[in-house]
Amino acid sequence: MSLAAPPRPAAPPPPARPSPGSRFTATLLRWWRRLTAMRTAIVLLFLLALAAVPGSLLPQRSLSQGAVTEYFAEHPTLAPVLDRLYLFDVFSSPWFAAVYLLLFVSLVGCVLPRAVEHARALRSAPPPAPRRLSRLPDSAELPTALPPAAALDAVEEELRVRRFRVVRRGGANGPELSAEKGLLKEAGNLLFHLSLVGVLLGLAAGKLWGHEGSILVTEGQGFCNSFQQYDTYSSGALVDSGDLTPLCVDLEAFEAEYEPDLTASAFTADITYGAPGEEGRSTTIGVNDPLRVAGDRVYLTGHGFSPVFSVTLPDGTEFTDVSAPFLPSDQTTMASQGALKLPDLGPGRDGQLALEGFFAPTGLVQGGVLTSIDPRPLAPRVAIVAYEGYLGLDSGIPQSVYSLDASQIDSGRLTDVGRANLSVGEALTLPDGTEITFTGVREFAALQYSSDPGQGWVLAAAVALVVGLLGMLLVRRERFFARASAGPDGAGSVLAVALLTRGSGDAGPRLAELTADLTAALSGASGRPAAAHRAPSPDGSAPRPEDASRDT
Repeated sequence: MSLAAPPRPAAPPPPARPSPGSRFTATLLRWWRRLTAMRTAIVLLFLLALAAVPGSLLPQRSLSQGAVTEYFAEHPTLAPVLDRLYLFDVFSSPWFAAVYLLLFVSLVGCVLPRAVEHARALRSAPPPAPRRLSRLPDSAELPTALPPAAALDAVEEELRVRRFRVVRRGGANGPELSAEKGLLKEAGNLLFHLSLVGVLLGLAAGKLWGHEGSILVTEGQGFCNSFQQYDTYSSGALVDSGDLTPLCVDLEAFEAEYEPDLTASAFTADITYGAPGEEGRSTTIGVNDPLRVAGDRVYLTGHGFSPVFSVTLPDGTEFTDVSAPFLPSDQTTMASQGALKLPDLGPGRDGQLALEGFFAPTGLVQGGVLTSIDPRPLAPRVAIVAYEGYLGLDSGIPQSVYSLDASQIDSGRLTDVGRANLSVGEALTLPDGTEITFTGVREFAALQYSSDPGQGWVLAAAVALVVGLLGMLLVRRERFFARASAGPDGAGSVLAVALLTRGSGDAGPRLAELTADLTAALSGASGRPAAAHRAPSPDGSAPRPEDASRDT
C-alpha cells in the first residue's frame, strides 16, 4: 500500500510593488537625509567660500561700475565671457543664491533635530551603569572600609563638587551611581551651527531691506539720500524710496596726506550732515572711520580732482566756477581724465559746448604731451579739447557724465574747435571768440551711503558663533559610573568605577586624578588610611593576590 506524498505548501505571493507615490516619497526622504547631513553642510559651506573668491578678485558692479568698464576695455575678449557667468555680479548671481539657499536649508534641517534631541538629553537622567564596569576601557576598583551606601554617599558628594549630575540607583549587582557633565559641549555645538544660520539670515535681511549708493562730491557741494542723486545705487527687493533715511551731506573740505615716497597715508573729509531743513552738524570722516547715523553709514572710498573753469561768451556773458570730476587713471600720480558738458550757454550760441581733458595735479609738458609727476596739487595743469555741436543728451540714450559719447564725435555732430595745455590762469580762445579759462582745482570725495539692517544681527550671530566654538573646544563631555559591592571579607566594600569621555583621548589620566580624589574622600569619611585602588586585569577578571599586595 503506497502513501501519497503530502501536498506542497503554496508559495507565498511575491511582495507587492510599491506604488509610484511611495517610491517618490522614499526618494524625497533619501535626498532630504543627504541634504541635511552635516557632511553636506560642510561641503556647501566650502562651496560658498569658494564661490566668493571671484567677488574678491574681479571688480563688482555693485561696488565700482567704472572698474568693471575699465576691465572690459583691458580684456575685450575675456570680459564678456566672465559677464555671462555673472562673475562681475557674484553675490547677486543665480548660482551663488542657489548655494546660499541650499546651505541655509541644510543647516536648518541638520541643527533643529539635534536641538530637539539635546533638549531631551537635558531633561533625561544619566544612563544606568553597565553590568560589568571592568570591561570599559578606563576603569578601576577602590576598596574602602565604608559600607556600600556610605561609600556611594562619599562618591556622590565628591562628584557634585565637580559639577556632575548624579543619579543613584539600586540594581541586581548592588547599589550604583551614574553621573555626567559637559552637556554644554553639545550646547556649544548647536549654538555654533545656529549662529551660522543667524549669519545667513542677517545677510539675507541686508540684501532684502538694505540699499547703498555711490556718488562723487566736489568740495562745496553735497547730496541727499535719494536714489535719483547717486551715480550708482543698488537696493533690496523690499526697499521703497519712502523707507530711506532723510539725510543730507555737504563736503566742506578734503585733505590727503602722503608719505615722503608719495604713497597716500591718510584721507579725511570735513562734512556737515543733518535732515533736510535742519541745521547741519560738523564731523570728520576717514577711510576706516565712516559717519554713522540711525544705523546707516557714509563711507569715504576715494578721492580725485575737479578742474574749475570759467567760460566767457563773445557777447560778454560769463559763467564762473564750472567744474566736473575727472576720474583718476593712475592712482600713483593721480593723473585724471574727464569731460565737462555745457549744453545750455544761452540763446547766443547755435551749438552746445563740451570739454574733454586730461588733468595733472603736478603737471610737466614733455614734447608737447602733458604728464603728471606727483599726486599732490603742486602745479596743476590741464590739457583740454573743446568740441562744439550736438551732445545728444536728449536722445534717450544713456551717457556717462564723466566722458563724451564717442559716437557723436565720430559722426561729426561734435567738432573739434580748439585744444591747449593750460596752467592756472591761462585761457583757450575758440574761433568764435569764446574764452575758456582754467581758474583752479577742487578736490572731490567718493562717498558711499550704505544701509544694512541685518548688520547688527550678523554681529550678534558672529559673537554667538565664537562663544559656541569655545564651548565645543573647551568643555569636556564625561560620564562616570560607580557600583558598590560588599568586601571579600564581609567588612567594608569595593567600589568599581569607570569613566567615559567624548571627543577627548585623556580619559586614563582623568580617571587616575579622579580616583585619587575619591580615595582621599573615602578615607576621610571612614577615618582610616586609604588603600590604593586596584586596576582590573587586561582580561577584565579580578586582580590576583600578588597584584593586590604589590599595589599596596
